[in-house]
Amino acid sequence: MIAADGSVRRVGVEVEFLGPSASAAAAALARDLGGVVEPEDPHAIKVRGTRLGNLSVELDLRHIHPARHPHLDVGLGRRGAAFLGTLVSPFVPRELITAPIPAAQLGDVDKALASLRSVGARGRGVIFQNSLSLHFNIDPPSLDARTLTAFLKAFLLVSDDLRRQTAGGSLRLALALPPDYPGSYKERVLAPGYWPSLPDLTADYLAANPTRQRALDLLPVLAYLNEAQVRQALPREKIGPRPVFHYRLPHAYLGDLDWSILPDWHGWLKVERIAAELVQGEVNPREFV
Repeated sequence: MIAADGSVRRVGVEVEFLGPSASAAAAALARDLGGVVEPEDPHAIKVRGTRLGNLSVELDLRHIHPARHPHLDVGLGRRGAAFLGTLVSPFVPRELITAPIPAAQLGDVDKALASLRSVGARGRGVIFQNSLSLHFNIDPPSLDARTLTAFLKAFLLVSDDLRRQTAGGSLRLALALPPDYPGSYKERVLAPGYWPSLPDLTADYLAANPTRQRALDLLPVLAYLNEAQVRQALPREKIGPRPVFHYRLPHAYLGDLDWSILPDWHGWLKVERIAAELVQGEVNPREFV
């Protein structure tokens, strides 16, 4: 995967799991992949310089990371936040987060997952009323409006197939999928003549999708390109502006020894192939159906 400027496109991966503490998980990663363990707080640990690049493991609850989220201070202090993290750790997922790596190296993420399993990491998709998630943060080949629109069109063309593939016939997993895009919005975007400017693309997206809960979440990249426009519409939404396509999948199966992130990545590659054709010419998106 090569960007328009000739650079290698990169992908960051986030995988949620239950079981070992952040410190135990980080120690296993350093043991198997090299690197130096650097605690940020008792429940957020970085592992720098591994063979997979920089990694981090953290408990997925913002309130227990007060140094990182001072605006969420609820009077716990560092010790109280650490105690709360220990208290909820049996129920709140940990999250492995990779730095962006070349797409060709994504198979190596499975080696990190094997390290986590070796210290008891587990998970089988749905937990309680939530799910253990797998996310990809994918560098776009370019940040112009046509490229972003082409990827959105391509994703909408294959999204029904991807949702069926993700659910795998399970009603529980189907219910854990991010809500689908409104039908009228999909029809508008898939119209052959829909090639808006960036401000219009952003306005249309925000009007139809005022939420992070979409399988292809464009809020990070749209906020990166025009944060003021996005914040005006969604002042309280948790959005980290960054130049990536944020692809959300509602299942991670570290408890399954045969589970790999690659089948879900291969599903995304269908989007890449269609988007590349749409970028290059005035192709009717319906020709791909």
